[in-house]
Amino acid sequence: MLGSGIEFLAVTPLRLVFFGSDAIALPLLDQLAGEGSAHAQVVAVFTQPDRPAGRGQKTEPNAIKRWALTRNLPVFQPEKPDEAACAQLAALNADVGLVMAYGHLLRDDFIATPRLGLLNLHTSLLPKYRGASPIQTAIACGERETGVTLMRIIRKLDAGPVVDAERVPIHARDTAADIEAKLAAACRPLVARTLPKLYGGTFAFAAQDETQATYCRRLTKDDGVLDFAAPAAVLAARINGLFPWPGCAVEISGLPVKLGSADGVPTVEVCNIIRYKQTTGSGEVLGADGEGLLIATGQGILRLLRLQRPGGKMLAAPDFLRGFSIAPGTVLASRPMRPLLERPTPN
Repeated sequence: MLGSGIEFLAVTPLRLVFFGSDAIALPLLDQLAGEGSAHAQVVAVFTQPDRPAGRGQKTEPNAIKRWALTRNLPVFQPEKPDEAACAQLAALNADVGLVMAYGHLLRDDFIATPRLGLLNLHTSLLPKYRGASPIQTAIACGERETGVTLMRIIRKLDAGPVVDAERVPIHARDTAADIEAKLAAACRPLVARTLPKLYGGTFAFAAQDETQATYCRRLTKDDGVLDFAAPAAVLAARINGLFPWPGCAVEISGLPVKLGSADGVPTVEVCNIIRYKQTTGSGEVLGADGEGLLIATGQGILRLLRLQRPGGKMLAAPDFLRGFSIAPGTVLASRPMRPLLERPTPN
């Protein structure tokens, strides 16, 4: 209003460079391009080079590059973050860098280039589950809570001081795909409440407790095996945590059947559905209830809720069993399961 004597000063957003290669960051990027732009503006994106993808292995840009191109943002795709890439970053005159699922370890000169340094969004409640597979491993280890942690990047893996975290519950039947979607959404309130602090210079960092640090490794297809001598709760958590990648599977009638989700059933509940033999061996098919295929384990009953035959679709167990008969008494083969979690701190 004219004559009010009040002056409004325009806020100049921080120049933010985003480093990432996975679609999990898209909800956050959409926010930064919208209401988040008052305190920070994405001025460029660093992402992985285009890679072959899909059944046809056609070379295509990833989801982050496609997002950037639709907004006419500069995109940099170094094969590795070398001196030339660091010079490109320096030329952007960035205030801060934000990293999420980039796929590269960044050098000291990269970390030091933006005026306010580099911040990382890590999909666990640090210091637990540092490393390559925090979402899958937290679920597979039976956690009932995870989250996204915003931290400053240092050279040691996921060990930088923490700014803040957003917590996400893990329900009994949540898969890695479910939790990834929840974590993607959780980035939005986390960054929304921390950007003004970064802009105003009121960030407060807290050191991680190194005695509580755990590490998760990169997963492979060999991790998708099951040892039915393990407790049902352990097996269900592993099936859910490893879906969709690398996915657990069992061989039935000579065919590899993929497992999409599972839970555990108390033995007393199973006894109300079928005749449960105390001499039943681990891996034996007991029958089915209205929700899933029931498997004896070393402790308790595993219920397979979704299954997929080769060339077919992932189906709820009742639909799957209508077209793929599995006789009670069938014994599913067990294979040793590699630990997913490492406790010793790497050098």
